[in-house]
Amino acid sequence: MTFAAPFVSSVMEIEKDWIDYNGHLNMAYYNVLFDRCCDEAFELLGMGPGYASERKLTIYTAEAHVCYVRELHLGHPVTSTFHLLDHDEKRIHVYQELRHVDGWLSATSEVLSLHVDMNGPRVAPFPVDIMEKIQAMAAAHAVLPLPERAGRSIGIKRKTAAA
Repeated sequence: MTFAAPFVSSVMEIEKDWIDYNGHLNMAYYNVLFDRCCDEAFELLGMGPGYASERKLTIYTAEAHVCYVRELHLGHPVTSTFHLLDHDEKRIHVYQELRHVDGWLSATSEVLSLHVDMNGPRVAPFPVDIMEKIQAMAAAHAVLPLPERAGRSIGIKRKTAAA
């Protein structure tokens, strides 16, 4: 199986109800757009809605870090990338970029997700067939450079007092 490096979602539209009182896309809906891209990528990896309903296995987000770079407005068509940075037997680490179809960057997201057995629920190893697909995607994405915005932390940097 071959995977695009990175995976790029289908074109998504900003919905009218997502626009806040400032006249731009409300911050929560950036996550919706990133999540819709993940849904498309997870389907390719065999972890779509059928995976949850038939195998009782799914993905939960453990941690997410979004950076808002440029505002989106109603009528802006966008795509999102899905770049698999790392994985182990129970987790995947993904970096995403949300871009206007004209190419400019609107936001980035970095997510650590857990593979979950819904019968627990508890974190569980990926089945062999799914791990094979994850490894194939990881191999395809290994040629990509590490994104400059990946691994960022959040905090207020303080100036140290002069001695």
